[in-house]
Amino acid sequence: MEETSLTNNGTPLGQGIEIPQDTDGERTEFDGQNGVPQERKEFVAPAVGMEFESYDDAYNYYICYAKEVGFCVRVKNSWFKRNSREKYGAVLCCSSQGFKRIKDVNRIRKETRTGCPAMIRMRLVDSKRWRILEVTLEHNHLLGAKIHKSVKKMGIGTKRKLQTSSDAEVRTIKLYRALVIDGGGNENSNSNVREIRDFSDHYPNQLNLKKCDIQAIYNYLCRMQLTNPNFFYLMDFSDEGQVKNMFWADARSRAAGGYFGDVIFFDNTYVTNRYEIPLVAFVGINHHGQSMLLGCGLVSGETTESYVWLLKAWSTCMSGLFPQTIITDRCKFLQSAIAETFPNSHHRFCLSHIMRKVPEKLGGLRNYDTIKKALTKAVYEALKPFDFEAAWGFMIQHFGVGDHEWLQSLYEDRTRWAPVYLKDICFAGMASVRPCETLNAFFDRYVHKQTPLKEFLDKYELALQKKYKEEVVSDMESRNSTVTLKTRCSFEMQLSKVYTREIFKKFQLEVEEMYSCFSTTQLHIDGPIVIFLVKERVLGEGNRREIRDYEVLYNRAAAEVRCICSCFNFNGYLCRHALCVLNFNGVEEIPSKYILSRWKKDYKRWYVPDQESSKVDGGTDRVQWFNQLYRSALQVVEEGAISLDHYKVALEAFEESLSRVHDVEEKPEQ
Repeated sequence: MEETSLTNNGTPLGQGIEIPQDTDGERTEFDGQNGVPQERKEFVAPAVGMEFESYDDAYNYYICYAKEVGFCVRVKNSWFKRNSREKYGAVLCCSSQGFKRIKDVNRIRKETRTGCPAMIRMRLVDSKRWRILEVTLEHNHLLGAKIHKSVKKMGIGTKRKLQTSSDAEVRTIKLYRALVIDGGGNENSNSNVREIRDFSDHYPNQLNLKKCDIQAIYNYLCRMQLTNPNFFYLMDFSDEGQVKNMFWADARSRAAGGYFGDVIFFDNTYVTNRYEIPLVAFVGINHHGQSMLLGCGLVSGETTESYVWLLKAWSTCMSGLFPQTIITDRCKFLQSAIAETFPNSHHRFCLSHIMRKVPEKLGGLRNYDTIKKALTKAVYEALKPFDFEAAWGFMIQHFGVGDHEWLQSLYEDRTRWAPVYLKDICFAGMASVRPCETLNAFFDRYVHKQTPLKEFLDKYELALQKKYKEEVVSDMESRNSTVTLKTRCSFEMQLSKVYTREIFKKFQLEVEEMYSCFSTTQLHIDGPIVIFLVKERVLGEGNRREIRDYEVLYNRAAAEVRCICSCFNFNGYLCRHALCVLNFNGVEEIPSKYILSRWKKDYKRWYVPDQESSKVDGGTDRVQWFNQLYRSALQVVEEGAISLDHYKVALEAFEESLSRVHDVEEKPEQ
């Protein structure tokens, strides 16, 4: 299915708008991003990781690139599925690749082949797109002027697409996820490919804003100031008065930061993937496990300076708050900025982002499928650092990938992303430590690669309203509906009255899976501390049942229970193994220290702001007064919107409060 941008004209992503004829009879091509005439662009050189909607799209792209460079293309190899005859792999090469067979040497036709190595190897992947897995750009012969034919027997569909050479030239081939990626040890990559990652070549120290963008920002800020009293924004200007960076957060995002700002995901993927909008989002998880926005920013580039400014702006907006844990993509500039801005926070890399890059970084290697399987096993199944080190070492030696640059750098950073090294850190459900778990971008459905800033600002409020509505619905369901108990376990009954509906469902699964744990035995006793071994049957490769051992520490005197899987720190609730140990020892209720307030149905109702940030009595900082009053009032607003009865009570309370405040003004000073 073809992807389209959110613009009103419905122009497909990546396609130029062609005007058939100008006044002088010449053809003009328009940029699909801003609709202004431009000179014809050269095609970006192929790189490992580029993806295309179909084989024809990939083939057409390589032909157009070949025309720009000056060589012809032919299909060297194709692979088809045995039963369906569906094509699933191909190698496209320069027509000068290889040499003539011996029996053809004496023919009159002149020899044109030189054994040229230039080629691309591509394959149909799980996403049903065609991905480039291997690239060689160098030629061993002279390249001619732009060539307008290519050597290939074309099917009817392809001929239709390439009826004339001019049509093929004008058409901009659609690149899906056309990331310029260093394939890790791919010596054939074009050195110019890296240059494309510089965020703003022409304006390195300022936002590359168009006139319509500046007007859109101004209109948006004016509107928010009028309709959102606790709206916050900051702008960073250069010495020349140009906007370098920008941050903003609406009232609900600021309030949410107070509730759920302990663990945040700093999402800069729109910047690293070179979207039209250099957008950065601060994302948290609410009491239903839903993602929520804690602030937005625009940055002039991937620099430590820009990220430091943005992080400080967010902290200022949140009245000096800093997160306990901050999760980001792997980025050296961001790492330096967080170390400077939030030195006491736990900074960790997003595991799901790392694993998402595996096909791009390792897809060109031999035995890719088995390497990926070995890597997944090392990452997700290791329970102790020794297990991880052993599994990683086996993978490196067995497959001979010790010199792979990306794997080397990943191993050096292992204490920041591998779950086995992160067990003492609280992630509140944002750890993504299972293969099926991912941290998705907050604006995924609203921002595409070529979405202009003006359009994003229009969609921004729609995205937030949708999220707020989801939260209100979940609040009502958690308070008004009863959950169905699936076991007779006292732990399930206990937390069914406490947790929100969605969090309880996740905990309920742990209670159900207690029955897959068939043995709980004592391993070691040291005073009040007992180490238990819990055996569990789990699904392994090929849906075969495997038995795994989990060590659980239990201290009755301190009401402490800790499992080696560290489910509590990763997800915020106890695992099946810890529950088995509590049950084995006759404990009927989960200790209160293992029932996080952030998952409770009434958490926002009884939430008490951080004491340090709320000590404003006797002070003169009116901004702090306003912020604290607004947070308190917002709690009443959110509760008052649940039903008509709630609304009437909340409105009456506000009117009474306002009357009492007016009474203070009328009292004579003492």
